[in-house]
Amino acid sequence: MSLAIDQELDARGLNCPLPILKAKKSLAAMTSGQLLRIVCTDAGSVRDFAAFAKQTGNELVDSDVAGPEFTYVLKRR
Repeated sequence: MSLAIDQELDARGLNCPLPILKAKKSLAAMTSGQLLRIVCTDAGSVRDFAAFAKQTGNELVDSDVAGPEFTYVLKRR
């Protein structure tokens, strides 16, 4: 899937809850409909980002696992 990403967040090496907190801060600075790609290495982030999207109303557009890295794309509500 080829998405027009508006902003990227490198959260590699950060553990819960830091990837979520950094994503929340980045999304707050974005406008509605923009896409944020997050790359992290925290295995717990799979569950965390799904719950975060549901709770905040931001859409989890894509998620992927490639080796030790987890990639998510969130669409700002």
